[in-house]
Amino acid sequence: MNPDLDRLQPYPFEKLRALYAGVTPNAKLAPISLSIGEPRHATPELVKQALSASLSGLATYPATAGTPALREAVAAWLARRYALPALDPATQVLPVNGSREALFAIAQTVIDRARDAVVVCPNPFYQIYEGAALLAGATPVYANAVRDRGFAVDYESVRADVWPRVQLVYACSPGNPTGRVMTLDEWARLFEAADRHGFVIASDECYSELYFDEARPPLGALEAAHRLGRFDFRRVVVLSSLSKRSNVPGMRSGFAAGDAEILKRFLLYRTYHGGAMSPPVQVASAAAWRDEAHVVENRRLYRDKFAAALPLVRAPLETAMPDGGFYLWICTPVPDAEFARELYRQYNVSVLPGSYLARESGGTNPGRNHIRVALVAQFDDCIEGVRRIAEFARTL
Repeated sequence: MNPDLDRLQPYPFEKLRALYAGVTPNAKLAPISLSIGEPRHATPELVKQALSASLSGLATYPATAGTPALREAVAAWLARRYALPALDPATQVLPVNGSREALFAIAQTVIDRARDAVVVCPNPFYQIYEGAALLAGATPVYANAVRDRGFAVDYESVRADVWPRVQLVYACSPGNPTGRVMTLDEWARLFEAADRHGFVIASDECYSELYFDEARPPLGALEAAHRLGRFDFRRVVVLSSLSKRSNVPGMRSGFAAGDAEILKRFLLYRTYHGGAMSPPVQVASAAAWRDEAHVVENRRLYRDKFAAALPLVRAPLETAMPDGGFYLWICTPVPDAEFARELYRQYNVSVLPGSYLARESGGTNPGRNHIRVALVAQFDDCIEGVRRIAEFARTL
């Protein structure tokens, strides 16, 4: 067996199941799940129609590089969304089976395990980053994002003697779970460090299309690179997905885009890994990337939920409107796991303890005394769930 498997930590939802073991929730209240970031808004009809109309494609093997039509649709979307010059669909865009698969696979592509490699992760973080690092034979190092810094990831906290060993840095903007968007200055500093030390930046942007001001979409890594004169996107790969943007998590459809040399090696890895996307999914994905109307409506649904939820939770608890994403990152007056367990027992609402999303680093776990609340359910369930959270908090 691969000995690196023993280095993996339980996934947050395994920890949550263990936390709830033996707990009987209040049967007088209907269960409300706000723990898992699974989009539950309706899948757009145009996507379902494109998928069903292309089922004949199941009779053919797909190419790992995807169809020209899909790569062109993604390249055109990137140019529109981020005001970029036209990307080369053949060399700077690669379809992937959801950003999760690609976030894992990029580490297996770029890490040289013979060089005592380090991977830097934001903290709290999406656990795939850590698992990808460990299974590539690297050591994860965590850069904290705490409330006192406005949840900016403190990449400067990584020790000077560690940076020469860094081969990959994960960034996530808007962040999971904080919802914070990286600034142009933060990108400039990270790019400068990448040039100095030679590491690759993998920018997780799966929440990029969930924001609340139509006039101010979040800055992306490729946009930042272009604005800073890095026209070849050197050392940068962006990974994004249709799951949150278009409410199709079951399609497992996304893309990687950026540095053509890295993507050339990434394509080689994925060819052997078996990472080709189903032909009907490719057709449906191209249709989704070409349409913005359904995405604007999706943002409206989330905007309405945040507008109703924030006044309910702010009175007894501390939280703030995120820059993007669909999470509330809420401070708890008692330890986060205790809060989550008793909330489930007394009010039949499930949320995720923040400490499950982070690691001890710099003498602290930056997720401690926080909960992540995913506003993914329908409006009434979300608002009722937040109302119960606030009511429970008042009893503490």
